[in-house]
Amino acid sequence: MAFDIEGLLDLWSTPHQDRAAAEAAFGAWYADPVVINGTPMTVADLVSRAEQVRNTFTDLEREVLDVCEQANERGSKVAVAFRMSGRQTGALGTAAGVLPPTERELQIRVIDVLTIEGGLIASLWMTADELGALAAIGAARLTVPPG
Repeated sequence: MAFDIEGLLDLWSTPHQDRAAAEAAFGAWYADPVVINGTPMTVADLVSRAEQVRNTFTDLEREVLDVCEQANERGSKVAVAFRMSGRQTGALGTAAGVLPPTERELQIRVIDVLTIEGGLIASLWMTADELGALAAIGAARLTVPPG
């Protein structure tokens, strides 16, 4: 059984006709609520997150680097590594704070580990190399205290 990673990434990249259509589209992929990094999130929350991503980048592109899928008794686990890039024309929320628009090309490496149950994404663990992306555009750098 091959999970449709490209379809899932398209879901996050494609604007929908209206909020109800967006929630229906996300509801076809995700349990409601879905648990992300240990926190339950509703489908409505996911739609808002997708809007934020689309508002952050112009010419957003995603490149799948690798996918691993393993079936289990309840469904499957899918791990996907991908690269997301585009010109950062909107604010970007990071663990270090909000990066105002830079108008620069920004590339973020992401790994998602999805738990699929009953045909829906029931939970996922996500990590993104925000520091690498910020360092690459000069928005973050290491400082070593003297002495």
